[in-house]
Amino acid sequence: MLISAKVLSGLMGLCVGDALGVPVEFTSRAERVKSPVTSMLGYGTWDVPPGTWSDDSSLTFCLADSLCGGFSLDTIASSFWRWYNEGYWTPQGEVFDIGNTTFLAIVNWKQGTPPLKAGGTNENSNGNGSLMRILPIAYCHKTLDFPELISRVHQVSCITHAHVRSQMACGIYISIAEELLKGANLQAAYLQGLDKIQSLYSADEYLLEKPYFARVLSGEIAKLQVEEINSGGYVIDTLEASIWCLLNSSSYAEAVLKAVNLGGDTDTTAAVTGGLAGIYYGVESIPQEWINQIARKDDIVSLAIRFAAAVYSGN
Repeated sequence: MLISAKVLSGLMGLCVGDALGVPVEFTSRAERVKSPVTSMLGYGTWDVPPGTWSDDSSLTFCLADSLCGGFSLDTIASSFWRWYNEGYWTPQGEVFDIGNTTFLAIVNWKQGTPPLKAGGTNENSNGNGSLMRILPIAYCHKTLDFPELISRVHQVSCITHAHVRSQMACGIYISIAEELLKGANLQAAYLQGLDKIQSLYSADEYLLEKPYFARVLSGEIAKLQVEEINSGGYVIDTLEASIWCLLNSSSYAEAVLKAVNLGGDTDTTAAVTGGLAGIYYGVESIPQEWINQIARKDDIVSLAIRFAAAVYSGN
């Protein structure tokens, strides 16, 4: 039960953050300061009911579901296509939001491009579309050594976002998530996660990208002022903002609301924050009234149980 609760904490933590951000996506920080989100709203930007989650959660659930049967890039990519084409793992049976980089990559795969070559590799392909869905890989840490875990993180990122910067952002995030899963407190998980990943990212292939991560890798991201934190769709912005919100909060609710109220890419910033906050604070810390409004919440619980069983068995 403990392992399924840990899985549910991450998946539900991510999904609730996502759903909190959906109604105010693309609104400005000034608007959020004037009228901060404090509860689960509906309609707004996408005109969908309260508790509706976006592509962030959908693709996270696709990944977790795929991993229940073992690690197969084609199976994962196929589930992404099913999401786009059939409404698989959507809250109400239809896709209402998809990033252009993700869309092009899914189409590339469907047309025969291998998964590792499907994602964009140019500078403009560094949106947060792989970071937003990468969390399930963290739960594989029990059966993989760290270099192999991060290798799989990179591979799964490449399905839609193959630029080294996007891969590294996912690697840093999962390294921190692993430390949280092992029971570290927030600051320790951040610093220990950085320490572990730095040993891998000292290789020549990563050196040109490391300056983009300077603020995160400094170990002092939490000391930045809110005015210095960006909350758009760029993968570096989302990584920085999520860690900043996590380290500058003392509860799940505070962390995800802080993320939403940064404005901009509100659903993804809150989803990425919420995955880590859920793991740390536990599913019992997520306000029950928020969970009760989440679309398909029973399906999410069932997925968490199945995924936990698969992780535990070593699939």
